[in-house]
Parts: sequence; structure tokens; C-alpha cells
Amino acid sequence: MRYEIRGETLPVVICYLNDGEKMITEGGAMSWMSPNMQMDTTAGGGAGRALGRMFAGEKIFQNIYTAKGEGMIAFASSFPGSIRAFDIAPGREMIFQKSAFLAGEAGVSLSVHFSKKIGAGLFGGEGFILQRVSGQGTVFAEFDGHVVEYELQSGQQIIVDTGHLAAMTDSCSIDIRTVPGLKNKLLGGEGLFNTVITGPGKVWLQTMPIPNVAGILRPYLPTSNS
Repeated sequence: MRYEIRGETLPVVICYLNDGEKMITEGGAMSWMSPNMQMDTTAGGGAGRALGRMFAGEKIFQNIYTAKGEGMIAFASSFPGSIRAFDIAPGREMIFQKSAFLAGEAGVSLSVHFSKKIGAGLFGGEGFILQRVSGQGTVFAEFDGHVVEYELQSGQQIIVDTGHLAAMTDSCSIDIRTVPGLKNKLLGGEGLFNTVITGPGKVWLQTMPIPNVAGILRPYLPTSNS
């Protein structure tokens, strides 16, 4: 399989498959494809994995597209942002934000990832559950806005505001830190907690989390009283 990512603020990844190669994705993610792509809908991995995907922000059922001859299939971003490709292998697993998974080769497996510390789940901004991607193959993830990458050394930390964590390697750990000072908590406008990522590993941060956009737009949306 080879691919190209086109577009800036509303990108699309176009995958070119050889005969028999497969892609997995959520229902509704396919944007266009050649006529010789065969679709099959499945729960993928049984009921346990299907429920795990649901808790991780994805749909229970997945679509598998198989090329009958040389084929082409495209997956577009659902929100202004970025599409990134990751090569997954044993020892190179990834942790994604909820709903980041866009598509992947058939050898890739999507499951639920629980934060090891309750505090990170309740207050860290990413929820108690994240997505864990394992297996073997290339996976495509969609992130909100522009993406900035950091390489953390062992024990090195970065503090992230709520929702800006897009992805990290499985070698990183996540925790929460209370914003210091009562005045900062009440008047600072940054909330009560920040997410703390500790290396070693790589971190991908997103500039425009969807919840932040929704909060900005909410005062301008019509209401039942308007």
C-alpha cells in the first residue's frame, strides 16, 4: 500500500492498494474509491473489541475494503485539521485521543486504553479512556487544527492544557497537575487541572480541539428563546 495526504485545513489521505490488500475504517469515513473496492462490514475481533472501540469513541462496527486488482480509496478529515500517518509494530504502539482513528491497514488493531491513574482520567481533559493502536501496519489519524510534535527524554515532562493532547507513543505516561494558587484557579481562565505527559517518547499536540471551538461558538448559536 502506498498513500498520499493532500490538502491543508481539510486534508484527505488517498490510498493506492495492490490486489488483495485491505483497509479498515469506521462507517462513513470513506470519501471516494475505485469501483473494484469490495466492502464488508464487521464487528472486527468479536464483541469484546467492538465494545472497547465504542468506549474509545469509535463505532462498534468497522468496514473492511479489499482491492480486487489495483484499487484506490480515499478518507477525508471530518473537521479542519491534520491527517498523520503512523507505522505501527510490536513495541511501537500509539495512544490517540478519542475519535482520532481514521483508517488503517488490516493488520492494525484498535482498542481501549485506560489511564493508569484515576486522576488523569477524571480531570486530565482527555477522559478516562483513550485509543490504543497496536498490531502491524500503517494507521491514519485525524487531529484538530495544526499539529506540533515534541520528543521527550526519559523523565522529561510537558504540561498540556485540556484537550490539546492529540497522540503520544505508548512509552509516555499521562497524569494531572492542579493549577497552583486559589487566584489562578478562580480567575486564570485555565481551569483547575492540566495534563502532564512524561517521557520517554514522542507527543503530538493539536492547536484547535473541537470542544474549545464549540465553547467559542456557543454564545453565537441561536437558542429557543431567540
